[in-house]
Amino acid sequence: MEEMVEQVELLLEQSDHKQLQEYLNNLNISDVESLIDELPEHGAKFIETLNINRAVNVFRILDFPTQERIIKKLPGNKISELINELPPDDRTALFAELHGDAVKTLILHLSPADRKEALVLLGYEEDSVGRLMTPDYIAVRKSWDVSRVLAHIRRYGKNSETIDVIYVIGDNGVLLDDIRIREILLVDPETKVSELMDGRSISLRASDPQEEAINVFRMNNRTALPVVDSENILLGIVTVDDILWIANEEYTEDIQKIGGTEALDEPYLDINLFRLVKKRVGWLIILFFSEMLTTTAMGYFGDEIEKVVVLAFFVPLIISSGGNSGSQASTLIIQAMALGEVTIADWWRVMRREILSGLMLGVTLGTIGFLRVAVWSMFSHVYGPHWLLVGFTVGFSLIGVVLWGSLSGSMLPLLLKKLKFDPATSSAPFVATLVDVTGLIIYFSVAVMFMKGVLL
Repeated sequence: MEEMVEQVELLLEQSDHKQLQEYLNNLNISDVESLIDELPEHGAKFIETLNINRAVNVFRILDFPTQERIIKKLPGNKISELINELPPDDRTALFAELHGDAVKTLILHLSPADRKEALVLLGYEEDSVGRLMTPDYIAVRKSWDVSRVLAHIRRYGKNSETIDVIYVIGDNGVLLDDIRIREILLVDPETKVSELMDGRSISLRASDPQEEAINVFRMNNRTALPVVDSENILLGIVTVDDILWIANEEYTEDIQKIGGTEALDEPYLDINLFRLVKKRVGWLIILFFSEMLTTTAMGYFGDEIEKVVVLAFFVPLIISSGGNSGSQASTLIIQAMALGEVTIADWWRVMRREILSGLMLGVTLGTIGFLRVAVWSMFSHVYGPHWLLVGFTVGFSLIGVVLWGSLSGSMLPLLLKKLKFDPATSSAPFVATLVDVTGLIIYFSVAVMFMKGVLL
């Protein structure tokens, strides 16, 4: 990479445009992207120097902040050329990120047909499948024979996003079926399209959330899927490369939310420091006020702590065990929901499993907690003559707290999904804070049950 950067810097210094163009055009697309990352001040120069096809392919894989910087520096004629050559789905993704005035300016660079198409695509909700689709596909009629289909592909295939799949449409553009290109290539040229149809096509709705599209692609071995409206009219297709980008974004957002922060809409090192703090401070304030309830709970049981000081020794152990079990369960369920393994309808199966696993985990930790008190009492009098009661209190409290943590962590994401919120917001810190407060109540309630009349 260093050698590549040095070579490009030398060509830039010599102002050798022809040599620079030849050098850049012979690099892999990913290498040019890396060069733009290494020499961001020359990003626009590289895009302007590349031939238009390669410039488009490089531009479409750049992150949005880089795209925006380049757009601002490119001359008008190059912007027009680049915007017109971008695939409709990538163009829509760019327009969706830009400010309104910038979009208006860029749309003016489009041909009337492309302008109309861009405005139609931008009419779909931000996180809908409609924003991902491209209208560049190959559609045929069921009455055609394979010879006519192949002629149609030769004529229009170069303008299609993919020709792996051919779509069969009926009257008014209604989707009838999809046929893989392999099936068309392996049959007699006189075979009718209707003979190749099996009626097992899978489609997406333009209004569907993009997350659902990720799951559909995951469950079906497809490189592209058709997108239809409420009347099953074919509007466009979504290709797997777009889905991979969206899946990566969704995963990144979920990880950030699980960590107890708002989703960042820019790379970590690029986002403004004050915006980064703003994204984090909201959750921290909420968690801070929530943790104040822990102090309130401690104060409520102040008399018990004063009488049996040894109870305070185990407070960190109890609340951390509950928080850890809740965080574990929450993370597992959020991941399972993201992969489509668990839905709201599975809530009882999830609860049943977490009751059993929570009990087993609680008994394991409770036994270790009891043994810890028992072993310590053999060599020390720190727990006093009633160490057995302290041991039972710690042991049974751990069973209750870990069970409650597992149930809370597993049910909260499902409840949020039911209420139409993002399950990822039931982050590990949020669950841990919730279990901290309730864990203390469980702990001191168990203490009162075992020690009442003896130590309390």
